Amino acid sequence: MTAVRAVPATTATGWRGPDGAPLHADTSCTLTDGVRRWPVVENIPWLRPDRDDLREQAVAALDAGEPDLAAVTLLADSDDWWDGPAPPADQLRAALRASTLRDAVELLGLGRVGVYFLHRWSDPSWLAALALTAAHPPNGRPVVDVACGTGHLLRHLVMHGHRDLTGVDVVFAKLWLARRFVLPPDAPVALVCADLTAAWPLPPQAAPRHVACHDALYFLPDKAAVVAAALACAGPDGAVLLGHLHNAQHPAGTTGLPLPPASWAALLPGANAYAEEELTAATAAGRLPAPADPAALIGTEAVGLARDAGDAPADAALLRPAPASPLRPNPLYTDGVRRWPDQRWAAEYGDRAAAYLPERWPTDLGPDAVRRRLLLDLPERW
Repeated sequence: MTAVRAVPATTATGWRGPDGAPLHADTSCTLTDGVRRWPVVENIPWLRPDRDDLREQAVAALDAGEPDLAAVTLLADSDDWWDGPAPPADQLRAALRASTLRDAVELLGLGRVGVYFLHRWSDPSWLAALALTAAHPPNGRPVVDVACGTGHLLRHLVMHGHRDLTGVDVVFAKLWLARRFVLPPDAPVALVCADLTAAWPLPPQAAPRHVACHDALYFLPDKAAVVAAALACAGPDGAVLLGHLHNAQHPAGTTGLPLPPASWAALLPGANAYAEEELTAATAAGRLPAPADPAALIGTEAVGLARDAGDAPADAALLRPAPASPLRPNPLYTDGVRRWPDQRWAAEYGDRAAAYLPERWPTDLGPDAVRRRLLLDLPERW
């Protein structure tokens, strides 16, 4: 019995390949540009360039009626920054039958990245992403979340009633986790595995878009090209949000390929700039963030930028889980004591997370339990 499910088609159509060529379906699980064929597993097109062997292996597995083998082939792939070994095939097959996000993350061998995804709902950069989004919301425009990871922001927007969303990431395993465990089963979200350094996979669209990229741009070498593509994707009346841009002048901002604040701001002229610490504090306090003068950003760990040509009104509701969302105690608490998931997470997030997560579970949660992340809107199968 196959563990790969038949997933209803999402709203996105007209995918484009890495060279910009339009794609069309030649079978129920492959796309083609007339020359090359591309695999589609659980309604996630895999469109990475320069990996022809992997592409052909996955297509051959699908042609042979072996979707599990195609999934295992793609789940073993990673981005160029990952330094861990791929898990053995039998372990990846076991991941296809995992019952929780935690089990799947472990079986996929995601290591420190997996810890980040499991506890994203608690970390300061997530609170910062919420504040940036609330200050500059989609306001009915289609959403494109690039480097979307396992779909935290997409899920949050779906739960708040937003529709027509697309998530793009270069790692299939992250998108697979989003589809299986993070997004609601009927979420109107299209997912596509593609490399942002190639042609973007989305079809042209006359209507403006809301394009977001959080906690990822500092990894990419040609940042200007990615920002230019985001602006083109958003359109003249769209929005571009760039979150958690590591500050090369801050001791905590050395990961990846960071820039100083002025260089980040120069990539998105006319954008509102925010200090990461202000964004995080705003969400924890339940208020909208205050923009900063770019010259005053020297001391921030990371910069947030937002350029919204449509000037959408702020939506403070996006600081919190949707009203109907079921809430659960933060799993960072065990026997009433806060425990960081590991030393790496503690070193990166602990000091700032301690500002809103007390060391001990309070005897009286009070009205601020949700905004302080004591109670979380976790996926059902977290």
